[in-house]
Amino acid sequence: MTATAVRPVVTDTEPPARTRRRAGAGLGLVAWLVGIVFFLPIAWMALTSFHSEADAATNPPSFAASLTLDGYREFFGAGGGASPWPALINSAVASIASTLFVLVLALPAAYALSIRPVKKWTDVLFFFLSTKMLPVVAGLLPIYLFAKNTDMLDNIWLLVILYTSMNLPIAVWMMQSFLAEVPVAIIEAARVDGAKLPTILVRVVAPIALPGIAATSLICFIFSWNELLFARVLTGVVAETAPVFLTGFITSQGLFLAKVCAASLVISLPVLAAGFAAQDKLVQGLSLGAVK
Repeated sequence: MTATAVRPVVTDTEPPARTRRRAGAGLGLVAWLVGIVFFLPIAWMALTSFHSEADAATNPPSFAASLTLDGYREFFGAGGGASPWPALINSAVASIASTLFVLVLALPAAYALSIRPVKKWTDVLFFFLSTKMLPVVAGLLPIYLFAKNTDMLDNIWLLVILYTSMNLPIAVWMMQSFLAEVPVAIIEAARVDGAKLPTILVRVVAPIALPGIAATSLICFIFSWNELLFARVLTGVVAETAPVFLTGFITSQGLFLAKVCAASLVISLPVLAAGFAAQDKLVQGLSLGAVK
């Protein structure tokens, strides 16, 4: 008498392949629709920038109107207006310099909170984030008085200091989660080989956490480039930034829509170019630590 092996009954609980393909196609369609919705205002702004002021002011807008570069010529001072280059250079200096300072300060702090954790490091991170909860306008008057008493009004380096202090908390918070993914064994091996802390940060930790550093850098750059309130109050002619220069197009004579759209597109190009150049690192960096 032979024993008959009893095979377990396997039930296929997964959806059929066709259902999965339909679900994937549906999600893809939704993603495309959401992307188009977010892209439409930018496309409308770009199209309006190539219209004349008369065509840009029509309601509803005329999509078949003739195209012209008059808005860009006026933006770059062809009609006798102010040149945008000093404002663009000031924005680039303030954004790039503050981002570099943020990285130099945030990397050791994030290392201490992740790889070499201190006591109550979660409370430290919460304290960093709590500094972002204060409304910016609440600190405007003290900062203005400080800048006035130290003769730093209309000084681009005052904006560099402010942007560094404003972006440092969010940079430390972001980089802490990125550096937590760095294998401790690699750092221990480098320490056994005699590497000091600066060498470990630059040659071991930074290359591994490069996607996270790129994502943090891009976000700090965008925040600095788009900042308007402090730049509007604390600068004048010498340290005027691009967003402040853009607000100068709204005058008592009216709103020149085509010129404003042309200026907005030009001022947005550095951010768009930086995001496009770092898109691979940005996606990798933002996805680090998402799934433990």
